[in-house]
Amino acid sequence: MRGLVGGSLAVLLLLGCGHGEAEWQGKLREITTLQGQLRDLTGERDHLREQFEGMQASNATMAHRLEELGQNVSQLQAQGQEQASALTAAQQREAELRRRQQLAEARLSTYRNMVAQFQSMISAGQLRVRTVRGRMVIELPAGILFDSGRAELRAEGQQVLRQVATVLAQIRDRDFLVAGHTDNVQLGRGGRFADNWDLSAARALNVVRFLASSNVAAVHLGGAGYGEHQPARANDTDDNRAQNRRVEIILMPNIEELPDLSSLDNTAPATAAPPPAPTR
Repeated sequence: MRGLVGGSLAVLLLLGCGHGEAEWQGKLREITTLQGQLRDLTGERDHLREQFEGMQASNATMAHRLEELGQNVSQLQAQGQEQASALTAAQQREAELRRRQQLAEARLSTYRNMVAQFQSMISAGQLRVRTVRGRMVIELPAGILFDSGRAELRAEGQQVLRQVATVLAQIRDRDFLVAGHTDNVQLGRGGRFADNWDLSAARALNVVRFLASSNVAAVHLGGAGYGEHQPARANDTDDNRAQNRRVEIILMPNIEELPDLSSLDNTAPATAAPPPAPTR
């Protein structure tokens, strides 16, 4: 309606001004064309507005998805770092287990070799080989090594120890603890030794000195006396007491075979290292 009124008004103005019919028709066509172009522009504007609003909504959705994706990526990165740390820890544990397995196999090989070399002495009853708390123990009866109540090595005992030293001298990366043991029969008063502890310690040191003189490195030897305090058997029969009178040569573990205690560093004041665990 507004377009018709505008067109009529334009016609009246043209006629009032004395313009001709042809000119009037041309102006009318021009007005109609302009009105059509206006409608087209209005439609295009509305279409562009719809597109713009759609793009705004799409941008908001995309921004939300990107935000979620960023959070997911961060989570994935954190999970990846955790998995990488877990993998590294697992690889370290595997390497440590392999190292311990190799050490155990080497230790077992050493034990088997020693037992094979001692086999004739074992068969002759001159010694026996046992494993006590993961340590190899060479046990020699005191009756072969010493006379009753004495610490000097007998000739037979020296012969046995020479054979033992020949085997021990081949093992250059191990420490050996020589432990003396007695039964619970107390020594007579006025003797050379104050008690069984004193006697067992003297016997252990004499064995240490003899092994050192027989090519076993002195730096790897130590001695200890336990007296009657670590019996192998109950001291209730003559046979059991005879088994308690013994000297043990204990193959000590290497430092590499001990558990890693580095995590305990600086957690407590330094203390002296505990003595080796006694064997039975």
